[in-house]
Amino acid sequence: MFQSIPTVTKNLLLINILAFFASFIFEQQNIDLAWWCGLHFFASPNFHLYQFLTYLFLHGSFTHLFFNMFALWMFGCVMERTWGPNKFLTYYLLCGLGAGLCQELVQFLTGSLSLTIGASGAVYAILLAFGLTYPDERMFIFPLPIPIKAKWFVLGYAALELYQAVNMPGDGVAHMAHLGGMFFGFFLIRYWRTHPSSNFDFSKRRDYFNDFFKKSDPFEHQNMQRQQPKRTETDMEYNARKQERQAEVDRILDKIRMSGYDSLSNKEKEFLFEASRDK
Repeated sequence: MFQSIPTVTKNLLLINILAFFASFIFEQQNIDLAWWCGLHFFASPNFHLYQFLTYLFLHGSFTHLFFNMFALWMFGCVMERTWGPNKFLTYYLLCGLGAGLCQELVQFLTGSLSLTIGASGAVYAILLAFGLTYPDERMFIFPLPIPIKAKWFVLGYAALELYQAVNMPGDGVAHMAHLGGMFFGFFLIRYWRTHPSSNFDFSKRRDYFNDFFKKSDPFEHQNMQRQQPKRTETDMEYNARKQERQAEVDRILDKIRMSGYDSLSNKEKEFLFEASRDK
């Protein structure tokens, strides 16, 4: 199972887990790893620039680590296979940096200073990316009795974080860092859509999410780059063909989530690529 996890996601999981156990080892030597590598307020004498990176790999408890790593595994595998490793890692780190900057700004405005650790900001950004890329994907979320679409799941999480940030400011959770990660992730994806870069091997993958930022609703699908050819078939024939095509796309995406992109046959990969171009 571990071998099927994409490279970047796998390494991020390992680094976070190793850092968690390293904190206990250093603690035996009276060294508080969180104090040195967690993100301090920028005006503190203990603040260092490197903390904007290192704070992402430290966690305060096993529960904190477990839920962050579970979400990273669940959504990170899908997004890394969709985007490729270079783009995924860039997104993860930039959103983690953005989350840290938002937390620093909030502390500056409120005067409530705290030490920030955890990958939550970057993980929430990955959750947002999944919701924007696969908005209509249905997810089973405990304790809801019925599946919910990914876009509503993401919006619900964002609304919950905003509510807690406003009404529970002293609960010890960096809610604004979570929202900051999502905020940076949203605009980073928008930027990549309008400025596609070959550095990320984006040309073969951009059609997965080039339709999700229509001005009226960022979750709606609308082909903005490719004009539909004129149809000679009837509306009934066209709708039937479109439904069959969508059913096959859904089947292939389910296969990717269960077994990874590499499990697809060449025919399935070609079909998925062509379907994303010809919607």
